[in-house]
Parts: sequence; structure tokens; C-alpha cells
Amino acid sequence: MASCAKGSVSVSYEQTESVASQKREERLRKFRELHFKRNEARKLNHKEVVEEDKRLKLPTNWEAKKARLEWELMTDEKKKECAAKGEDYDRVKLLEISAEDAERWERKKKKRNPDPGFSGYAEAQLRQYQRLTKQIKPDMDGYEKQREQCGEDFHPTSNSLIHGTHVPSKEGIDRMVEDVEKQIEKRAKYSRRRAYNDDADIDYINERNAKFNKKAERFYGKYTAEIKQNLERGTAV
Repeated sequence: MASCAKGSVSVSYEQTESVASQKREERLRKFRELHFKRNEARKLNHKEVVEEDKRLKLPTNWEAKKARLEWELMTDEKKKECAAKGEDYDRVKLLEISAEDAERWERKKKKRNPDPGFSGYAEAQLRQYQRLTKQIKPDMDGYEKQREQCGEDFHPTSNSLIHGTHVPSKEGIDRMVEDVEKQIEKRAKYSRRRAYNDDADIDYINERNAKFNKKAERFYGKYTAEIKQNLERGTAV
């Protein structure tokens, strides 16, 4: 009996050692996996830090330039493919544009302001002409009526005498008067330089000092009016 008990104790001890060894191996395996994951995370973080440093050193518009270069390369490749196939690139490009994109681009064009400001009287006159011509609404009925009345003189030649024969309609005259009144009203709102007053008191030494005195008078004039009058009369205390 003693020998059997001793054998069972040794078997249980071996099983315990085996279970402990398995648990130890499992913990070591998990530790190695965690160590490997930590090294991978460290490498990825270092790589991301390097990439971020590179991005920070690039110009602010680098992304736009990169997209532009990629688009140009793609366009060149597309042109080469069309040339190899004997197709017109512009036609192929238009066929690939959807109706939604075309409408969106048209809306963007309408929102843009083509007026760059005053650059010369010729450009200003051209913009005024374009603005006025856009307001013209053709009267097709009146056109056909005038065409019947004039006959061959409607398309004058060197032998046609039509000077002074055209009589404008009342509606056309009213539109012209209305537009002229709008132009006069618009010009009246322009800020013009004030005329110089020769009778005004000279209390400044230069243009900058004159502007400063005007500002001071505008903000503090009502508080210093009495002191100023006393100084002028010589009755100031």
C-alpha cells in the first residue's frame, strides 16, 4: 500500500510540473508577442514621425501642386492614348463629362466675378458696353415688322440712303431714359475728394496734421468749443 501511495504522489507531482511548465510557456509566448507588437508599434510611430516631419517641411501648397502634377500626367497619358487610336482628345473628354459635372461647372463660372477692377478707360468702356448689351432683349415681332417695312434697305449697301429714317419706339426711349437715370444715380454715390476751402482757418502744418486735427475736432470738438472760443477772444483763464 505504501508503494502505491508513493507512486500516485509521484504521478500527481509530474502532472503538476507539466501544467506549470505549460502555463510558463504560455506566459512566455504572450510576453514575446507583446514584445513583438511593442517593437512594431515603435517602428510605425517612428515612421509616422518621419513622414510628418517631411510634410511639415514641404511648402503649404504642396498638396495642390502634387494633385496638379498628377492631373497633368494623367492628361498627357490620355492624349497619347487618343493620338494612338486616332481620336480627338477634346471630344473624348467631353463624352466623359457627366451632366451634373457640366451644370456644376457652369454655376461656378456664373459665380465668378470677371471684373478685375479699373485698369484703363478702354477696359472700363468695354465692360460698360458688355453690361448694356446683356440687358438688351430682342423684339422679334418688331424685327420682322421693320424688315417688311424697309424691304431691301433692311440690309443696306453702299447705294442705300437710310440715315435719319429710323424712328425709335416709345418703349425704347423709356428704357434709355431709365438706364441714364440709373447711371446718374450711381455716379452720385461715388466718393469724390472734397474741394479745398480757401476761407477755412489754417491750424495745421502739413497734410497729416490736418487729418489729425479733423479727427480730433470730430471726436472732441463739442467738449473744447468753449475753451477754443475763450482762447480766440483772449479771455481764457
